Amino acid sequence: MLKIKSASPAIPAQDIKRARQFYEQKLGLKPSEVQPDGGVVYRTGETGFLVFPSMGKASGDHTQLALEVEDVTSAVSELKSAGVKPEEYDYPEFKTRDGVVDMADGEKGAWFKDSEGNLIALTSRVPTAARSN
Repeated sequence: MLKIKSASPAIPAQDIKRARQFYEQKLGLKPSEVQPDGGVVYRTGETGFLVFPSMGKASGDHTQLALEVEDVTSAVSELKSAGVKPEEYDYPEFKTRDGVVDMADGEKGAWFKDSEGNLIALTSRVPTAARSN
């Protein structure tokens, strides 16, 4: 069996400079490591993720990175003021309001695309004990 120490997403960027501007200026992240190929690692709490130069294009059809925040609604407001447009969804059991969806279990979620078309989720988790109340 594998002895995995950690895992982290790798997010493709066709234009690494543009991607860095997005993550650093719009999300306020600071690079913890810049790689020789221009890729950059961002640390987020106890985890992190890599944005790397790629010739491939993001589909934007599925979540490629989820960022847990304390308050999704406040985070969406912050992103909007930074010029980031939240995705809107309208399905029978899954509808966003002002970019935020209330999940059946009490959690909230939101999605937006980065400068490269990667779909990123915001989540705020509800403790398991609070869900059953």
